[in-house]
Formats: sequence, C-alpha cells, structure tokens
Amino acid sequence: MTKSTHGGNAFVPLNIAVLTVSDTRDESNDTSGQLLVERLTSAGHNLAAKKIVIDDVYQLRAIVSQWIADKNIQAVVATGGTGFTARDNTPEALHPLFDKSVEGFGEVFRAVSLTEIGTSTMQSRAFAGVANGTVIFCMPGSTGACRTAWDKVISDQLDASHRPCNFVPHLKFTTQDTNIEQCETRG
Repeated sequence: MTKSTHGGNAFVPLNIAVLTVSDTRDESNDTSGQLLVERLTSAGHNLAAKKIVIDDVYQLRAIVSQWIADKNIQAVVATGGTGFTARDNTPEALHPLFDKSVEGFGEVFRAVSLTEIGTSTMQSRAFAGVANGTVIFCMPGSTGACRTAWDKVISDQLDASHRPCNFVPHLKFTTQDTNIEQCETRG
C-alpha cells in the first residue's frame, strides 16, 4: 500500500453494494439508489451490486447477509425503511446482523440534517454497523437525505486518505491484503 504525501494512506477503491428499500420504487424511479451509485463511482469506488427490495425484514436480512458473506464486498449503503411508519423495518432487520454498531453515524447524520430540514431530522432512524468486515450505512429514502449522508459523512469514512480516522482499515480486505494504518481516537 502506498502512502500519500500528507502522511496518511492513499485512496483505496472499495466494492460497494447499494440497497434501496421500498415498496414502490423500481429502476426507473429509484432516484436515491441512482444518486448513491453516481456518488460512489464518481469517488472512484466500484459498484459491486445493486438491488431494490420491499420493506420486509426477512428479505432485507437475506440480501444484506449475502453481501456481508461476500469476500469481495467491503461496504453496503442502504436507503429507505428508516422512518416510523409500519412498513419502515430496516433497523429491525439489520441490527441483528451487526458485530458492532456505529452509533456515531446516526448522530452525525442527524446533526448535519438539522441545518437542512430542522427538527424533522429526529424522525430519521439512520444507523450503521460493521459485520464480518463489511461496513453498512443505512439512511432515509429521500434523495436529499442520501446526498447529505454521502457528501457530508459517508464519503470521508470510506476514503483511506481521510484523517484522522476512516473505516477502511476495519474492512475485510484491508486486514489481509493491504497495510493501511488505523487511527487512534479519543474516548
């Protein structure tokens, strides 16, 4: 692994899967999933898979479990199913799959969103976790929420050159195939 000139690690392209959770969207109107694909490929990452699934706990778990088990997928970004309606089941479906939760993602996402949508952000149950060396970020289904999450939170955390910390050293391929420095955090 080459080091960048500013003392950090060089950018490492990741294989990222995109999941849209919706009972009404298909490929023709999945603007949130399309935005995430555009953002991750523009950043230099690879689209590993893309699916649209209805908001069903067991279908969500099945798809994400396959991606977690896939040695070639380092990250999953999921949009939808994080609200409070009866059909919003993404947290209930995916939390049991996590080895560790990333509480800070939901906190930071809601803090950033507060400046954009005000107190309505408290109705977002955005969350993240790590399972089998795969980081999973789950955000609301709106295109605006996906833009905010990717541009202001996720993109830095999936960039090995971001200092002082990012998730790349914790992902399944990095521990075996590369030499990426881990950060020291306060706390």
